[in-house]
Formats: sequence, structure tokens, C-alpha cells
Amino acid sequence: MAKLLKIGVILLLFAALASVRFFEKSLFYDPLLSYFKLGYLDENQLPSLDFWRLFGAICLRFWLNAAISLLVLYVAFSEIAVVKFSLLFYGVVFLILSAAYFFLIFNYEPKRYLSLFYVRRFLIQPIFVIILLPAFYYQSQVRK
Repeated sequence: MAKLLKIGVILLLFAALASVRFFEKSLFYDPLLSYFKLGYLDENQLPSLDFWRLFGAICLRFWLNAAISLLVLYVAFSEIAVVKFSLLFYGVVFLILSAAYFFLIFNYEPKRYLSLFYVRRFLIQPIFVIILLPAFYYQSQVRK
């Protein structure tokens, strides 16, 4: 793939990641969005929520971001090994973070709101592509 075309496709994929964030209120059920804006300051408890619907929306959002991120990595490096490793990485991270999310939701204490906030943030934001992209680039440069 020509370098200019690769850059264009990667930019479109990053626009897709931004679209997931931009349309989050209409695409995903998440009563914690407004809670973490300011509600945590006034309330001692989480807002009422349908946990399984929330967890389903979080899972959908995580894997949608992961799929787009895997496409970014594939377009950038054109190596199946990169995608396989990244998919394994995403799977392990998802298991660890979703277990932590379960624990923090079911054992919520107001003093631990930041823990819930950051675990949720790692689940719903495409943070790992920002880590993996330079890591694989560095690895490719070291190999040369």
C-alpha cells in the first residue's frame, strides 16, 4: 500500500474512533457519563442503573474501539503477527479490566470513585492503540 494511502486510511480510522466518542450518548447506555461529570460530588451512591445493559454497552464499546484499533495497526504495519499479539493483548486487558469493573460497581464506595472512573475510562477509550502504535513502530525500527 502506498505510504500516502496508508496515512489517509489511518486518519479515517482515527476519525472513526473519534466518532465513537462523539456519538457516545446516542450509541451507548451509560448513566455514569453524567455521574462522573459532577454527580459524584453531590451523591454518595451511584445513580440507578441496569448493570447488564451497562456492561453490554461497555463491552460493545471496548470491542468496537479494539476492532478499529486493530485495523489501524494492520494498516500501519501490514503484519498479521502484530494483529494477533494485539488481539491477545486486548483480550487479556479486557478480562482484567472487566473483572475490576464488576468488583468496583458491586462494591462501590464513594471514596473509591476514582478507581471506578479510571477502570471505566480504560474500557471505553481507545487508549491502548496510543501505546501499541509507537511500541510496534519502535520494534520495527530496532529490527532494521
